[in-house]
Amino acid sequence: MKVWIDLSNSPHPLIFAPVVRHLSADGHDAFITARDNAQTVELAQERWPEIDVIGAESPRKRTAKLGTFTQRVEMLRRRAATAKPDVALSHNSYAQIVAARRLRIPVVTAMDFEFQPANHLAFRLATTVLLPEVIPVRAVQRQGANPRKVVRYPGLKEELYIGDFAPDARILSKVGIEARPTTVAVVRTPPTRAIYHASANPMFEGVLRTICDQKEIACVVLTRHREQIEAIGALGLPNCIVPIAAIDSRSLMYAADVMIGAGGTMTREAALMGIPTWTMFAGTVPAVDAWLERAGKLRRLVAPEQLSRLGPRPAPPRSLSEMRARSEAIEQAFVAATLAAGTWSRARPRVPARA
Repeated sequence: MKVWIDLSNSPHPLIFAPVVRHLSADGHDAFITARDNAQTVELAQERWPEIDVIGAESPRKRTAKLGTFTQRVEMLRRRAATAKPDVALSHNSYAQIVAARRLRIPVVTAMDFEFQPANHLAFRLATTVLLPEVIPVRAVQRQGANPRKVVRYPGLKEELYIGDFAPDARILSKVGIEARPTTVAVVRTPPTRAIYHASANPMFEGVLRTICDQKEIACVVLTRHREQIEAIGALGLPNCIVPIAAIDSRSLMYAADVMIGAGGTMTREAALMGIPTWTMFAGTVPAVDAWLERAGKLRRLVAPEQLSRLGPRPAPPRSLSEMRARSEAIEQAFVAATLAAGTWSRARPRVPARA
């Protein structure tokens, strides 16, 4: 079976690497496309050098977003019409979902944020919707996630891959920290272009200033977009490092003493690794974050002053073997749902490619 996987955001190469390996081991082919957005292509090409790069990052204005989206749908449709995959798989890659359905290719989409407005598009068009068990089906049913098309998996999507790496012992020197300070803080910028987080987080600058004013701290800021690198550099903060290229973020977080995120995948990765983690996400709290808070793995940040006395982490992170033990059931759920949907396409006629 040929499985089309589209990577539209930087966490996606990590999410689907174990799935691709599983599919390949079972004799299936993976056809991979990627959008040139944030560090997506760079991370994808580390794993699959021959991917098809189709489309670029979304512009800031909503009207321009629609034009970019429409253009990518058509480019993906043309490429998939030639490749002839049996099933499309993504983590809510909206352009892929639309392109695949235009070609009558069944769609499997995963998602873990029930307040994403575009779920209405993705879930209604999808053949199968993969959700973590902590999200109740009733929370997404009105978005088109009919219970008959929902497959729920144990744990969180980040547990699929957070143990799927070898920690880089030189990661701190690679980001510019030659002598380890008392405390290493990692900060992830807000998703300022995401439609569920449409404005910049007003607390972010205060958080950076509070952290960087502490002399024994090295603060590494992981950005999403070029303009964020420039804006943070303009602040002139001491002890602040802003990498300009993709880095091994899992190794960095594994070496860190504290992680401060604005919600999203990287924040949950750190929390699941056992790194002291704070979230300053400004939107409605999703079920996955609420679950991590109840488990004591994630703390909510309401004022920068909460970070005024940071220190070394109290304990080492979770072992890789412990984290890897959680991944098998999630990986199997992704693969089984994809192959089940793919059998549907083999009994249906193909839609010919148009010029």
